Amino acid sequence: MKVYVLTDLEGVAGVARWDQTGRDAPGYPQAVRLMTEELRACVAGIQAAALGAEIWVWDAHGPGSIDVERFPRGAKLLNNGPVPTSGFMDATFDALFFLGQHAKAGTRNGNLAHSYSSQSIERLCINGIEMGEFGCRAAYAGTFGVPTVFVSGDDTMMAEARELVPGIYGAQVKVGLGPQVALHLAPEDARDLIRSVAEEATGHAGDVAPYTIPGPPYEQEIIIWARTDPAGYLSRGFEQTGARTFVKRADRLDALMI
Repeated sequence: MKVYVLTDLEGVAGVARWDQTGRDAPGYPQAVRLMTEELRACVAGIQAAALGAEIWVWDAHGPGSIDVERFPRGAKLLNNGPVPTSGFMDATFDALFFLGQHAKAGTRNGNLAHSYSSQSIERLCINGIEMGEFGCRAAYAGTFGVPTVFVSGDDTMMAEARELVPGIYGAQVKVGLGPQVALHLAPEDARDLIRSVAEEATGHAGDVAPYTIPGPPYEQEIIIWARTDPAGYLSRGFEQTGARTFVKRADRLDALMI
């Protein structure tokens, strides 16, 4: 079995404030430790259900979120850095896992909710479906027939994931009470939950259908915050259709990955 684990930081138990998520932020070192321990639990769950599984882990949080010295044995790390927007996802994988994921921008009570950039993107849609990072990546995996079978994060992330992938296995490690406040499980309890759900998800990966959206063609619409410089979007082939609205069309979803 071959499993792809995409990690983020904002959906981790014990992480709730923006000053925990940036490389120079005071709470960042602790947040990285918390993320890494949840990763170790997730990998242990996968291995319990599929001994000898090939496990790829992409450290996908902007400045990184994994302590490499505590990286779990038996898994392989796709390090944070200049990784192609595809993330090297392909049809050889049997399942996609999202660990420490946050809800999309604008989600009510979503803890640290945003879509790719908390400073520039207000709303993102593909083919008229509003989605965040989870939806975009799950849909891209779906183009290869790879099902998204596991997600961990807060309750709003669980709701977002289950709306798109009804059969997904979710490990809810906190309840979002606002942009920078949540009610968290104890870290050790969160890890136990993640390990248990990851094991169950691995054992039932074949029962979850890949998430797909109609297409091709694909149309991505992004609404930016007022102070965002539009030059970056225009240089990447977006058409400006409104004061803060930009649209890009493509025949392949990887051309729309951010």
